[in-house]
Amino acid sequence: MKAAVIVTPGTISVESVPDPTPGPRDVVVQVAGCGICGTDLHIMDGEFAPAYPIVPGHEFAGTVVALGSDVTEVRVGDAVAVDPSLHCGECYQCRRARGNLCERWNAIGVTVAGGAAEYALAPVRNCVVLPEGVDPAEAALIEPLSCAVRGFDVLPRRLADHYLVYGAGTMGLMMLELAKRCGAATVSVVDPNPDRLATAVQLGCSASAATAEELDRPRGWDVVIDCTGVQAAITDGLARVAPAGTFLQFGVSEYATRVPIEPYRVYNKEITVTGSMAVLHSFDRAAELFTAGVLDPEVFISHRFPLASYAEAMTQFRTGQGRKLLISS
Repeated sequence: MKAAVIVTPGTISVESVPDPTPGPRDVVVQVAGCGICGTDLHIMDGEFAPAYPIVPGHEFAGTVVALGSDVTEVRVGDAVAVDPSLHCGECYQCRRARGNLCERWNAIGVTVAGGAAEYALAPVRNCVVLPEGVDPAEAALIEPLSCAVRGFDVLPRRLADHYLVYGAGTMGLMMLELAKRCGAATVSVVDPNPDRLATAVQLGCSASAATAEELDRPRGWDVVIDCTGVQAAITDGLARVAPAGTFLQFGVSEYATRVPIEPYRVYNKEITVTGSMAVLHSFDRAAELFTAGVLDPEVFISHRFPLASYAEAMTQFRTGQGRKLLISS
């Protein structure tokens, strides 16, 4: 089969690799759609993946084409979305229901071969069967949505809170959509990219601007969410949390990123600073939300590329052009 392979950091090619063979509790998925996200850029740049070469792609969905000998939950022909998380289920964190912090953490498309290929291998326990009428290519959006749902799991979600979201890429727009449905009084979005900001306006944000300085909220925001991982945005956002408010670090930063913290302000204003890591008991809920229409794929998916153009898609993604870039078979 054909697959995109990050051979070494900075080097990617589409190559012929062996077809996957399912173990007793695995399935083989013919990939219909695979999204590109910031984690893929980190892998491309030499972070996260423990070894190279690696087939990336942790956001994917498709059709089951082969079953392991002990699989009874799905059938050949079922459309499925795949949770890429590979928790061991045995370590200290897993036994405390914190599998996303697994001490032996692995993930499809990060540490083992992923969905940027014609076929991908997945444990059946990671598969969610999609109802009829759901496009399996567009269902690749379920994985990033499940990360956003996990982010909201760690937030207070009080009615009539005011939200400020940094970044109007895929994740920032998903946070906007979820905040609107969680009883937010207002949801403001900041992004220097005018095209992305226009999409936030299209989706009904309360206010939008290139910088938070342009927005009028002297008391600050009850919930500030960084979806960029960028040092300047994080620093700015921390300063704009209202008393008793919460700052969520959702965007993935480079390892070396550092920001200043004001301990006295955190203490004196009772500010909560928290993070959200990947997926935790949120994939099935995200699938239900997606099936119910919480996202409009036509808005979220801005570009579709064939697998042969994976390197081109990665280059475009790095420039910040577009929203979700989807690799389709």
